[in-house]
Amino acid sequence: MTFSIEPATAPGVTELLRLSDEFAFSLYPADSCYLLDVSELTAPGVTVVVARSGDDAVGVGALVERGDGSAELKRMFVRSDARGRGIASGILTTLEGVARGHSIATLQLETGPLQPEAIALYEKHGYRRIPAFGQYVGDDFSVCMAKTLG
Repeated sequence: MTFSIEPATAPGVTELLRLSDEFAFSLYPADSCYLLDVSELTAPGVTVVVARSGDDAVGVGALVERGDGSAELKRMFVRSDARGRGIASGILTTLEGVARGHSIATLQLETGPLQPEAIALYEKHGYRRIPAFGQYVGDDFSVCMAKTLG
């Protein structure tokens, strides 16, 4: 398994994003799905990490820098047939390394209450629940979390 920084337009990534969209929309109403599209993932200050098994893209995650020493994790997704193998942890660890390298002190994220596996993953990696922030304020389908990087 490899974890590397790649463009959002790299082979297999568009399909991962499509599957991620499909998954999110199967759980939550459309107005509670805060998914960045390819154009947003190719913007300055966004780093995309792709997990590959050989040439096959099996997972993705993104770091969106805010320019104030903080960043948000977005688009964390692992293909259903690749789950349970530590891929999400590898993506998360890689994104945290990128954040440290960019002098990011605080990482925040939003996930949903119908994703207990995601919440458990983030808690295992030291993320704690915080009050909703930004566009997530007032959305009952949002669970917001943060971690201070050392």
